[in-house]
Amino acid sequence: MDTHLHHDHKEEHMQGSEILTDIVIGMSDGLTVPFALAAGLSGAVQNTSLIVIAGLAEIAAGSIAMGLGGYLAGKTESDHYNSELKREYDEVEKVPEKEKEEVKEFFSGLGLSEELQQQAVSEMTKDKHAWVDFMMKYELGLDKPDPKRARKSAFNIGMSYIVGGLIPLSPYFFVKEGIEGLRISALITLVCLFVFGYFKSKLTGVNPLAGAIRVMVIGAIAAGCAFGVAKLIAH
Repeated sequence: MDTHLHHDHKEEHMQGSEILTDIVIGMSDGLTVPFALAAGLSGAVQNTSLIVIAGLAEIAAGSIAMGLGGYLAGKTESDHYNSELKREYDEVEKVPEKEKEEVKEFFSGLGLSEELQQQAVSEMTKDKHAWVDFMMKYELGLDKPDPKRARKSAFNIGMSYIVGGLIPLSPYFFVKEGIEGLRISALITLVCLFVFGYFKSKLTGVNPLAGAIRVMVIGAIAAGCAFGVAKLIAH
């Protein structure tokens, strides 16, 4: 009973971590890339309609590309697991004694006596499926992935990118001049980047204040460079 409860808690924690990772990936690029694009366009054109159209096009393309990347990463993880699972089943069928020896080595590493090692191996290898699951987890260090992980990751990353991208672009919907939109956008986006960087750093164990400043500065540099290059080209 205790083992079962501990297992459930671990799975929930793992899934929560995966969702947070997806959100961080999507929001990070979503806040930075459209912000830099809008800043660059603001340095070249004053028509906010063009900036909005280009920004929306970039958000659409970026969210699809990021979502596809998340899907492929999740699919690769699932395919790798299934490939290793098939290999383990083959080895259990063809070279069971060698696989039993590997199980015995694991229990030996836990400090069990020879007698207990033999008993543990005997119990573990009675059920082929449990045996293979044990080898996958403790020999290869692979946990069974969520079969829907690829689709979930694509959705989470893509939607996070859209939400992040609309933040720096939103001021341009309400102003007529690009520079005016950039001023408001820069203020809003840099605050959001600071807050985002703070919580991201807190979750990853990095100094929150230092992490927040780092994320904000990176976004500001990207936007500043894009604006400067656009100005140079325009002149």
